[in-house]
Amino acid sequence: MNNRDRFPQLEVDLGKLKENLTALRERCQDSFVGIVGVVKGANAWPEVVRVFDGAGFAYLASSRRSHLRRMREQGVKTPLMLIRIPMFSELDDMVRVADASLQSDLDVLRATDAAAARAGVTHGVLLMIDLGDLREGFWDAEELIDAAVEVETKLRHLHLLGVGVNLSCYGSVRPDKRNMQGLSSLALDVERAIGRPIELVSGGASTSMYMVLDGTMPGRVNNLRLGEITLVGRANYGCDPDFTHKHAFTLRAEVVECRDKPSFPVGQLTVDAFGRVGHYVDRGIRRRAIIDVGKVDYGDPADIFPRMAGVEVLGASSDHTILDVEAVKERIKVGDVLEFDVNYGSLVNLTNTPGVELIAKESGRSACGRFSFCPFRAILYQKAKRRHHHGHLIRSARFHRRKPLRVPRRRVGRGAAGRGGLYAPAGERALDADAGAGLLRHAQRLDPILPSAGV
Repeated sequence: MNNRDRFPQLEVDLGKLKENLTALRERCQDSFVGIVGVVKGANAWPEVVRVFDGAGFAYLASSRRSHLRRMREQGVKTPLMLIRIPMFSELDDMVRVADASLQSDLDVLRATDAAAARAGVTHGVLLMIDLGDLREGFWDAEELIDAAVEVETKLRHLHLLGVGVNLSCYGSVRPDKRNMQGLSSLALDVERAIGRPIELVSGGASTSMYMVLDGTMPGRVNNLRLGEITLVGRANYGCDPDFTHKHAFTLRAEVVECRDKPSFPVGQLTVDAFGRVGHYVDRGIRRRAIIDVGKVDYGDPADIFPRMAGVEVLGASSDHTILDVEAVKERIKVGDVLEFDVNYGSLVNLTNTPGVELIAKESGRSACGRFSFCPFRAILYQKAKRRHHHGHLIRSARFHRRKPLRVPRRRVGRGAAGRGGLYAPAGERALDADAGAGLLRHAQRLDPILPSAGV
């Protein structure tokens, strides 16, 4: 039996995926922002990795060493980054499969240097800063500066790539102008401390992309780590651009039962198979269909979306999903295959489930034709041309393998590294339309964005 006839299955349209990557890269380039392409959301699916490898990103990344090792074996040419802070127990392996990693602990940095020395490599590190999401990162500014200086001056087998921040993933903190300016200010503090420009100021993940699109990202932020928006064409917190495909991935599942049944369970109710109390609405007798996929495969039934109008997902158990198909009952029978859209959460689960067939479609006519015009893109391009002479040369993230890049440099105000807190200017350098291109102004001076450490 051909695997295209096996269900459940998840199909990726590689043409649509490639168009998503190209469109996002072009829009980021207009704002001098590079991309770390994150492939963990598709479980480093080899066909997906191949498209990412050809997209021209600075790095490919995952939070799992197994993904990085698989990409090494696949022959990926793009440098690889581990985007989960590493464990002591994995450092010897990590420096062999990853060119760079995110780091937030000085003891781990010292051990990483020792591991890199044993492997005879130079390992790039991005120092993470916690700006309120309360996941990984240095909280105290002095500790950050001290770590940066030690990496730069003493840890000879590490290369300090720059600084980064994580937002939204744990604490639900929205990326905005203030925390991005805080990151920019601390990046300048690090540069002053080590006496050179840093390559990367990484402003977060897909939830930060909206700031690039609407032109509010401070110019010192020159990198984003993008996964969700590249794969499913959108990100949480309202970033839903009109130029990306939302249907690059398709879940297909076969109908294994279809008949009329009551809509409210009959008998004394308790908890479901996962220990949760269900919520049911009595709508009388309704046509219900069951498909051959469940929570074990995709996680939350709220994260799959029927493409056929009139089909409603009611709920699921481990291996079955129950649908209300009353509105389309003449069109659905046992053996039919239904299609669903997925979001990032269900995609992560589906690509990690052995029971789901993975199908890669090489061809794929663009569902939306030419990409929709984005007015911000033209505006950002004109601004970039006008301020280009304010740039300065930095070493590329690929070290000697690429020519130096010219990125914009903005004066975002003096940081406050010695004060224990994280400070940034509330205003940013901006073009003054009334005074003409090239005239800049500061909105105001320093403004604390977080309390001092330990408060």
